Amino acid sequence: MAEPAGLDRQVAHLLAGAPGPHTGAAAAVAERARQVLRPAGALARLDELAEWLAAWQGTGRPAVRRPAALVFAADHGVAATGVSAYPAEVTAAMVKALREGVATACVLARQVGATLEVVDVGVGDPTGDLTREPALDPARFRACVQAGRDAVAALDADLLVLGEMGIGNTTAAAAVTAILLGRSAEESTGRGTGDAGLARKRAAVSAARRRVGAASPMEALRQAGGAELAALAGAALEARLRRLPLVLDGFVVTAAVTPLELLSPGALANAVAGHRSAEPGHQALLARLGLRPLLDLDMRLGEASGALAAVPLLRLAAAAVTEVATFADWGLQR
Repeated sequence: MAEPAGLDRQVAHLLAGAPGPHTGAAAAVAERARQVLRPAGALARLDELAEWLAAWQGTGRPAVRRPAALVFAADHGVAATGVSAYPAEVTAAMVKALREGVATACVLARQVGATLEVVDVGVGDPTGDLTREPALDPARFRACVQAGRDAVAALDADLLVLGEMGIGNTTAAAAVTAILLGRSAEESTGRGTGDAGLARKRAAVSAARRRVGAASPMEALRQAGGAELAALAGAALEARLRRLPLVLDGFVVTAAVTPLELLSPGALANAVAGHRSAEPGHQALLARLGLRPLLDLDMRLGEASGALAAVPLLRLAAAAVTEVATFADWGLQR
């Protein structure tokens, strides 16, 4: 599997054999939702989420009892070009805060009852500058994808939340988006952590798009993404193979996992979008993937924060079907 094209083929092959949703469990939850003690369709979107959760947990009694968040972190060579409002050293500082439980994502995780693990796949070891060279060589790209898979394989969870940390990674996400969707830098690039570097970000994305040209999905990710984006793709792949329901965070996570869907339509059927960020590239990716975000609060933090904020909605959706009495239970006719 020395060539990047080989990884595209391998990933497509794995996804082709991935288990599908448990349709019987989903049907059972849909039927119960029609019978519970409330007007038909009153909580239609929550009922849909309960069905989705049942399908991927494989049970007619879906629940969110063991949510787990994985935050992948790495440094980016393109950060040295001034595309971010923060210096590259902030990545390491934020990883320390995450590991010590004082970052925003840690607080949110505790509030929603989720574990949170930080996976370092390149802090202090920046990728190549995507404007001039591939972000990752083939060997490191494969290693990062495998690191993501391994992190998911080690979990005991009934819901997976994916997040990231890496100064400069919204530039990488915008470059991946521009290449995958054939969009301009202006259509793919937002302000990220601030307005100061927006012109430099757009120039970097344009340069990466010109350098890479047309590329297969995983090759686009290798060329213009980053170590944590590759790991996120691996994590999403492993979640799909394990039929584990997945909540995607914002722009960077969505850009990282989109190659899976492009390689094998339906690869992200086990995923929901936790939120919609203000980044134009994120909105384009959500439209391409057909994902309807659970929250729309103009969040732009990363760290899995938007996805963690959506976890209570999924817990509520399941409970509002499985724990509410039916009309028959209450001696009433529909």
